[in-house]
Amino acid sequence: MPQSHAAVYVHWVFSTKQRKPFLKDLQVRRQVHSALGGIAKRLECMPIIVGGVSDHVHMLTTLSRKLKMSEAVKEFKRSSNNWVRENHPIDGFKWQAGYGAFSVSRSKLDAVGQYISRQEEHHRTRNFKEEFRVLLTKHGLEIDEKYCWD
Repeated sequence: MPQSHAAVYVHWVFSTKQRKPFLKDLQVRRQVHSALGGIAKRLECMPIIVGGVSDHVHMLTTLSRKLKMSEAVKEFKRSSNNWVRENHPIDGFKWQAGYGAFSVSRSKLDAVGQYISRQEEHHRTRNFKEEFRVLLTKHGLEIDEKYCWD
C-alpha cells in the first residue's frame, strides 16, 4: 500500500511537579491549554480538546503516525514549559516526570471530551491522585505508589 493512514486517539494526563497549583490563574491556565493545543498541532497530533485544573492537564489528541508516544508527550511538556517560562514566568513551574496516555476509541471521543471539559466540576470532589488511580484502574493498569508521584 503506497499510503499510510492512522486513526489513533489518545487521552493524555500529566500533572505539575508535586501537583503544585501553578495554574491557579484561569486566564494563564487557558493560555497554557491553548499553547499545548498549538504544540500538539505542530507535532501533527491534532488536538480535539485540552483542559484541566490548577495542578494538571488533560489533552485529547490524535497520535501522529510519525511519533512515538513518549516523544510526543516529552515535546508537549518541554515546549509548554518553555512557553510558560517566556510568557508567564511562574516561579518553580515544572511538569511531573511521568504521564498517563490512554487509548480512546472513536465512539468514545465525545464522552472523553465532555469529561475533559468538566474538569473544574469534577475536581470539587476528587483530587488528581484519586482521579489518576481511577483512570489507571479503568484501563487495566497497575500503579506503584512509590514511583508514581513526584
